[in-house]
Amino acid sequence: MEEILLEVEPRQETGRLKVNSLRGMGFTPAVIYGEAKEPLSIKISTSVLIKLIHQHRVEGAIIKLKVKEDKKQSTRACLIKEIQYDPIHGNIIHMDFNEISLTKEIKVRVPVLVKGEAVGVKQEGGSLEHILWEIEIECLPADIPKGIEIDISHLKLGESVHIKELVLPSSVKALNDPGAIVLTIAAPMKEEVPAEALEGEEKKEPEVIKEKKEVPVEGEAGAKEKGKEK
Repeated sequence: MEEILLEVEPRQETGRLKVNSLRGMGFTPAVIYGEAKEPLSIKISTSVLIKLIHQHRVEGAIIKLKVKEDKKQSTRACLIKEIQYDPIHGNIIHMDFNEISLTKEIKVRVPVLVKGEAVGVKQEGGSLEHILWEIEIECLPADIPKGIEIDISHLKLGESVHIKELVLPSSVKALNDPGAIVLTIAAPMKEEVPAEALEGEEKKEPEVIKEKKEVPVEGEAGAKEKGKEK
């Protein structure tokens, strides 16, 4: 399991105005949460954080936070709990970390990594459909894999891969339903052909509604003629 090192500083700034000012100074506010510990407010260099996210897959990775506390430094092994983004600009505005024990099993989600091209796609015209993009696992932090690799090259049309069929390291346990489908090779979509008229059946022409002629009321015609004579 890849370990990422990140230097952070304790943070005294709280409240919207002070935190916004902190962001303007090039820092991202964050909080470390630990079991049976008080939450610790910290600040991270935004430029360092952006570089870190671009170079690593930080979700599910162990991040060792070096906290500068006066003259000493303490290192805390953490997982990212939440990243908050600005809804308009998309930049990171806050982060939460969960401190973990390296000797205690934890539950995390890891991505599904597909290897190869399925027979059912390449030769039979089917399509690969992902049902589960991530799998929940339980293991020691040091044993967290980057992802669960699945070789799909042997899959034919209509075949699927289930949780119970995954090949996992002996130290890793899948927590999803064993019968859950991870991915499947779906049949190609069939075009609907309009039904032809039955043999011998005459095609009905659309009914044309003709304009209805006005029928003069009895006695009305005579009155009109008298009017002309005048």
